[in-house]
Amino acid sequence: MAATEADRDPSALCSEFLDFSAKDTASRWLAAADLQQEVCRHLAIYVPRIFCLGLSGSEREEQREELACQLLLLAPLEWLLLGEEPAAGLALLQENNQPSALCGHVFKVGEPTYSCRECAADPTCVLCMKCFLGSVHKEHRYRMTTSGGGGFCDCGDSEAWKTGPYCQKHTPGDAHLPTDMVGRAFSVFFIILKYAVDLLTWEHEDLLPAGLQPPEREDTYYCMLFNDEVHTYEQVIYTLQKAVSCSQKEAVSFATTVDRDGRKSVRYGDFQFCEQAKSVIVRNTSRQSKPLRVQVMHSSVVAHQCFALKALSWLGQIIQYSDGLRRILCQVGLQKGPEGENSSLVDRLMLNDSKMWKGARNIYHQLLMNSLLMDLKYKKIFAIQFAKNYRRLQTDFMEDDHERVVSVTSLSVQLFTVPTMARMLMVEENLMTTIIRTFVDHLRHRDPQGRFQFDRYTAQQAFKFGRVQSLIGDLKYVLISPPSKWSDQLRLKFLEGFYAFLELLKCMQGMDPVVRQVGQHIEMEPEWEAAFTLQMKLTNIITMIQEWCSTDERVLIEAYKKCLSALSHCHSSLPDGEQPISLSLAGHSVETFRYQVSQEKVSIHLPVCRLLAGLHVLLSRTEVASRFPEQLPLGELSPPLLIELPLRCLVLCAQVHAGMWRRNGFSLINQIYYYHNVKCRVEMFDKDIIMLQAGASMMDPNHFLMIVLSRFELFHVFSTADIRKRYREANKDLVQQNTLIEEMLHLIIMVVGERYVAGVGQVEPYDEVRREIIHLLSIRPMAHSELAKALPENGNKETGLERVIDSVASFKKPGVTGRGLYELRPEWNRYFNLYFHHYSRADQSKAEEAQRKLRRQSGEDTGKHTCPLVNLLQCDVLLAIEGAVLQWAVEPSGGGWTESMLQRVLHLVGMALLEEQQQLENSSGYEDVTFNYTCKITRPGEAPSTSGSVLALLESLQNAPHLEVHKDMITWILKRTSSASSFTMMKDKDKAERKRKAEMARLRREKIMAQMSEMQKHFINENKELFQQSMEELEASTSATHHSPPSAELTCVSQVAVGPRRVGGTERRQLVTCILCQEEQEIRGHSRAMVLAAFVQRSTVLSKNRHCNLPNPEHRDPLFMHPDLCLGIHTASCGHIMHATCWQRYFEAVQLKEQRRQQRLRGHTSYDVENGEFLCPLCECLSNTVIPMLPVENPSLEVWLKTTNQQIAALHSAHRTQSDGELPVRKRSQTENPFSSSISEMITTFSLSTYKVGLKVNPNEQDPRVPVLSWSSCAYTIQSIERLLMDEEKPLFGSLPCRQDDCLSSLTRFSSACWTAAPLKTVHTHFIRLLSALVPDTQVENTQSILEIDMFHLLVYSVLAYSSIHCLDQSGCSVVDSGHLHLLHLVTVAHLVQILLTSTTEEVCMDQDNSGSEEEELTCQLYSTLRNHLGSVLPEVSSGWQLYRCLKAGVLPFLRAAALFFHYLNSTAPPAELLSPGQWEALCSYLSLPSNLLLLHHNQQTLLKPLIHSWCCHPGVRQTLQGGGAIIRFPRESNRLIELPEDYSVLINQASSFTCPRSGGDKSRAPTLCLVCGCMLCSQSYCCQTEVDGEDVGACTAHTFTCGAGLGLFLSRVRESQVLFVAGKTKGCFYPPPYLDDYGETDQGLKRGNPLHLCAERYRKIERLWRQHGIAEVIGHAQEANQALVAIDWQHL
Repeated sequence: MAATEADRDPSALCSEFLDFSAKDTASRWLAAADLQQEVCRHLAIYVPRIFCLGLSGSEREEQREELACQLLLLAPLEWLLLGEEPAAGLALLQENNQPSALCGHVFKVGEPTYSCRECAADPTCVLCMKCFLGSVHKEHRYRMTTSGGGGFCDCGDSEAWKTGPYCQKHTPGDAHLPTDMVGRAFSVFFIILKYAVDLLTWEHEDLLPAGLQPPEREDTYYCMLFNDEVHTYEQVIYTLQKAVSCSQKEAVSFATTVDRDGRKSVRYGDFQFCEQAKSVIVRNTSRQSKPLRVQVMHSSVVAHQCFALKALSWLGQIIQYSDGLRRILCQVGLQKGPEGENSSLVDRLMLNDSKMWKGARNIYHQLLMNSLLMDLKYKKIFAIQFAKNYRRLQTDFMEDDHERVVSVTSLSVQLFTVPTMARMLMVEENLMTTIIRTFVDHLRHRDPQGRFQFDRYTAQQAFKFGRVQSLIGDLKYVLISPPSKWSDQLRLKFLEGFYAFLELLKCMQGMDPVVRQVGQHIEMEPEWEAAFTLQMKLTNIITMIQEWCSTDERVLIEAYKKCLSALSHCHSSLPDGEQPISLSLAGHSVETFRYQVSQEKVSIHLPVCRLLAGLHVLLSRTEVASRFPEQLPLGELSPPLLIELPLRCLVLCAQVHAGMWRRNGFSLINQIYYYHNVKCRVEMFDKDIIMLQAGASMMDPNHFLMIVLSRFELFHVFSTADIRKRYREANKDLVQQNTLIEEMLHLIIMVVGERYVAGVGQVEPYDEVRREIIHLLSIRPMAHSELAKALPENGNKETGLERVIDSVASFKKPGVTGRGLYELRPEWNRYFNLYFHHYSRADQSKAEEAQRKLRRQSGEDTGKHTCPLVNLLQCDVLLAIEGAVLQWAVEPSGGGWTESMLQRVLHLVGMALLEEQQQLENSSGYEDVTFNYTCKITRPGEAPSTSGSVLALLESLQNAPHLEVHKDMITWILKRTSSASSFTMMKDKDKAERKRKAEMARLRREKIMAQMSEMQKHFINENKELFQQSMEELEASTSATHHSPPSAELTCVSQVAVGPRRVGGTERRQLVTCILCQEEQEIRGHSRAMVLAAFVQRSTVLSKNRHCNLPNPEHRDPLFMHPDLCLGIHTASCGHIMHATCWQRYFEAVQLKEQRRQQRLRGHTSYDVENGEFLCPLCECLSNTVIPMLPVENPSLEVWLKTTNQQIAALHSAHRTQSDGELPVRKRSQTENPFSSSISEMITTFSLSTYKVGLKVNPNEQDPRVPVLSWSSCAYTIQSIERLLMDEEKPLFGSLPCRQDDCLSSLTRFSSACWTAAPLKTVHTHFIRLLSALVPDTQVENTQSILEIDMFHLLVYSVLAYSSIHCLDQSGCSVVDSGHLHLLHLVTVAHLVQILLTSTTEEVCMDQDNSGSEEEELTCQLYSTLRNHLGSVLPEVSSGWQLYRCLKAGVLPFLRAAALFFHYLNSTAPPAELLSPGQWEALCSYLSLPSNLLLLHHNQQTLLKPLIHSWCCHPGVRQTLQGGGAIIRFPRESNRLIELPEDYSVLINQASSFTCPRSGGDKSRAPTLCLVCGCMLCSQSYCCQTEVDGEDVGACTAHTFTCGAGLGLFLSRVRESQVLFVAGKTKGCFYPPPYLDDYGETDQGLKRGNPLHLCAERYRKIERLWRQHGIAEVIGHAQEANQALVAIDWQHL
């Protein structure tokens, strides 16, 4: 069948669909002699015609490809395989199938995974969500993380779980396939798998494998761009725009696909055309690094490769239907080919892995997981092949630049973590040795001694080093669970691996040596990080190897021997020629050699030594040493050699502390830090201490101490008597020397006292962890995460913390902020040891301070210990050292000793005394007690220090005044050594002494107080006038507060805020102080303007219709606010007051600074100066405008008379003109503006701010909408505050903080005066239109229906516009109270009608009195009036009680808001009843309304009847009620943030199943949840960017503009548990999430993986912030505090 030109046309292909029969094709294939040839011929014809016809990647094109592929290619294969209609055949297979006991679900990126911390064999054993919920583990302690993609669920694998391996769904079973199908399946699977493997490993760009050549070859090519991990998105986008002349958007789409799938065709055409694009791409990207990989490939090759991937996916789907088919596919894949070794199809795929692109790798890895790894038999065969090729695969991976997740080497975690398989591979394929040798081979840089050398690493080598570390991970998997039974083969292979590991450690022994810099500072900081990275990675391996050794005595003995000989080998390579010297002190002498750490090379890396120390402890712990001494090479042990290197290392640390190595720079300080750090110390510092303990226990303690003195370079200080004097005179580095003595004494304390290690002391690992925790909590109470971080983790990432913590500490739960803390229980305080070996210096001083508070007596319990170490405490050399220090301490001055030195000596003496007491208690009386410290310290010292005995010295020090701090300790020691009688005498003496001291202290305090009092009096006398004045003011203010309540009580009944009976605001002068110039000023209409810093923002917090499309701002008419409040303007203020001029100067300075910043190209600020934003000068609260403060004025009688006369005159003139036949025109009386120019200017400033923010347009003073937006902000702010108070059940008045109170008061007064800045005609026009909504006016067109107006906004607008209708008098205030009251009455009736029209009253059967109250009757009356007008549109309601209840609830928010409004407008004090919640009657009387609101309608029925008629007959009302629009019901429910699930994993699961809406069903990488509306978004990705105001923004930012008017709250990156606040395009910050673990801590990034649960209080706090409009303020403060937040590109989220 020839593919003619017509066949290329898709329509021709479509017509062929109709004639094509998959069944007939399959029959023809079956009948053919050579099935493979037939199938290939079919594919050769159809594949190039179906796939890749050009670049048009439209959705329709993809669907066409899918359909054609299914019908023309896959359907015949399915017929061939099943022998019947595929749908029926597959259903039958599935029905008869017994699914595998293994789940095998492959994790997608970001999917939640669960690991049981109690039952998992190791941390890599995980369950998917479904299996976890159906398993026993959900009741256990589990860890929850999100997958990086690629692993699979271990449910059903009995080796992965200690208990509960199966969930309810996966339990084992078995099934068989029909014989004829088995044969067909072998053929089909072989043909398809071979076809796919051939094409995916095909390297020719222009040819196809034999048998697949198309009938006609065309000159069509693709320019294929491949992914790499070197070039950034931006580089690729820029290059593509140049190379293939595409738009930015297309380039972004190409780059996204390349990153996701690994390759993408970027040009289609003839060869020349594609080659040209390739050369541009290569040229553009080869400047800094290797160029992007581009290939020009023939279209038929690309088409076949596309189908090869489709075929592999199809195989993966087919085998899901039947376990039998899965096994057949495994056999086909692993069957050896004719070429012999590595010739099976799976081998070919595996070995060509690094040559394939990302998409191909992902698909075949998925297939391997669904087939080979789901069956133990084939998993084992595959594992052997994998181990055989391990070295080659790893080498390929090193050369490749793709992440490990998409490399076949990442499958090691699935194979090596199965303990039986790991051991089988160790025995059969020598896996352990292979991994270690591969690792060593890849670290090629060595120094002349053969040690690793990292200091000359290039970036390329550092990248490789990063990749090599994955090998350590594989080794960890192999060793993660020690064997319970050993075979001889396993012993042999493990020891072989152990020898290889020793070779690796030998390359590390002594690497990165340092020499002390003297004279000048080091020039180049040496590379130290790589060596420590290696050490950290190997720490767990070393620990695991020791665990393996501990389970078998023979292995342990062999390993110990080998390790010892390796150490001897390392020692023999040390530079020889060190001079032997002899040291003698206190009657003992020892032979050693001269070596000075401060002059020779010294290294901190001694892994061979430390491994030997670990094995040495194991010999003691498992008692092998005592049972088989003949098998151990104990004769070869030379204790001085064992301690030599660790001692040098510890001396180096001491000298660094003493400041002797300052010129060696930071690299050395960092190395010392990590040496002690919890990540490394287990196999570094701890093992060095153990090695010293081992050496000390095998040596004469005097010899040991003399060597220590020698290495610390302190021998001369203690060996001669007068050396100290010489030093004192020369003053040569005395401080350094003192520090060294302190460090050495500390080391002796550690060597003797730190016996809490199993094998050194008789303790369990449990005790070790407990002791660590006690000492951590002795510093301060800590959170669970801090404790976990401070404890070393084992290979399973466990610290043993949970088993111990509850016994030693009590947990305090957190509040709304902060985190839960553990506090040490008091009974454990006595186990505190100040010289705990894991304390840093800072920790030590904090702990000492904390313990000082708790107790005044020292001395500690040191547990049960092995004996030999204790002899250090009573040896002559130590006594000589102690004596010397005490002798120096007798002299108070001279600086020859320090307090901490003395403290350490006293500590050592105390330890010895306790040890002696313990031995006496434990001895049964027959044994000879070898520890007789007391008699030793009573002996006088020998030459050269002919001082008294230690005891005598202590007695002379006891009352030394300069040792007051140590007195308690010395007394305690003396008590211990003296007899009981002297002991009681001492006690009484001590008591008397303390009493005397307390008395002296009391007298001293009294004397000081008397002096202070005298000074105070003196000061007051000198400044008499000042004090007199302030006292008078104080009295006045207190008397005012005392006298006001009674008057309030008298008038509380008559407190009215609106109408003629309104009680005027009290005449009070308002004095305020400017925060900038500190000047005090009264607020008056004609004085300088005072302003409040304020922040105006758009808001949807009260919105009932978030996604309404607002018309173009240029044409939007804001005069009528819809009841859905879809978009409001909120104003908030921090309440700080400034002069307008001061503020202007400040703001100009801010603008100037911003201009300078832009010139200097500094980072962004947290506020946008161009938009008028600034920070309040006092509290740094974000602001963008200022509200002018206006006076409260009430006219006197005289003024009122004058005003009325003027009005009458104006009316007369109007009548006269009317009689002349003109229309009445009310003129503005020629009175001056009531405000000074500066106040008027500020009124304009704030008006324009609300206008600019509300409409998002440029300022325009002439726009008639300016005053409306100011009124709108006033109404909306009052409404939102009323809602908050209502929901928090706070009283309407008296509960607002003063900043909100000041803000509302200023805002309302401003709104009542803002019309003065607008043309009068404008305001009149507004009033006419507003009134026409209530009172029909024939001259006004297009009036709104009553259901489309928010009544509170209407009330505020009308009342404020009404002020301008009256001619103004001189004072700027007019008598408009009755007008206000009538407006309130009218709007209230309209609101009642609005509520009744929209009410939904469900019939409820409650026994109500038949005789309804007056309210109910009147309600029914009004409702029936409405029904008369509207007929059947309104339902019939029989229960007046229900209607009235509905009405009362609906109107309450309106009345409360109105009360707030009139309170601030008229400054009327509220009645006392309104200072507590509730109080309907008080509210009505305050507003001059009857408590039965229906009387408003009833008493004015005739007047209101036509109005109600006109409201009901407006066409909009009927239309809305019949479903022509959303009906807003009253009271409007307050908006809340969405409900979040209690368990965080539910959210993660939702997020993992969320697909990106734009990239064709692809999983979103960073799903983000909007907390306002519950919408899930795909953030931080190019795919979902949209354009807002001409700028590309991410999905979250775009969403904020539709959902939150530019403000958003997100649970950002659901997988990482972070809350994100965003404001506009440039601002955002992170906020603690409301999810906490059981320890009261958040876990951002799910690093710890503890189960998280919703904390309702924290979520309510976030909700309250949002409802208070405080989000922008939080962001402002966060960005000010953390400049890093400012630099983030928030618009791309």
